[in-house]
Amino acid sequence: MSVTLTRQEIITAVTRGDKYAQFRLYEQTFPYGLNVALHYCGSRQEAEEVLQDAYVKVFRYLETQRGVDDFKPWFRRIIINTAIDASRCKKSIQQVLPSFDISFTHNLAEQELDQQNLYTLLQYLPAKYRLVFNLYVMEGFTHPEIAELLGISVGTSKSNLSRARKRLRKLAPPYFLLDQQFSNG
Repeated sequence: MSVTLTRQEIITAVTRGDKYAQFRLYEQTFPYGLNVALHYCGSRQEAEEVLQDAYVKVFRYLETQRGVDDFKPWFRRIIINTAIDASRCKKSIQQVLPSFDISFTHNLAEQELDQQNLYTLLQYLPAKYRLVFNLYVMEGFTHPEIAELLGISVGTSKSNLSRARKRLRKLAPPYFLLDQQFSNG
């Protein structure tokens, strides 16, 4: 016999250290969390690593969470902050290591959903453009808020957003034209 627990019961059990409840919370929230992380990371592997780190924070700080209604936005914020931290760390590493030009391959399986199309296009943007674009367009942050979060100037935030939009405009028409070619033929 399987017992169905409410989100509140699961959260309460997690705060008591219940490993089964941690698994249930992970199982229920993983698709949402991965979707959020994918918007901020350059690959699925990187998104999964960010999400794994986010879950460690969730399980550590869940008892400070006020209630189940606030869980989803709180969880989203943890994922975004974890992705930003990972980006900063990656930037520090890249300053030490030589930069390599990575060419992307087109995966037609990723073109099934409009949201997936956007995700795929965003992966072509440099990390600094993708971060600002997501924070401004997808999350609704202001440029001063983005500047403070990322440790950049407001002007840099605006410039990165403008450059991201310009690159997306260049990338989008051929991408969707390619999509139409395969669906017609």
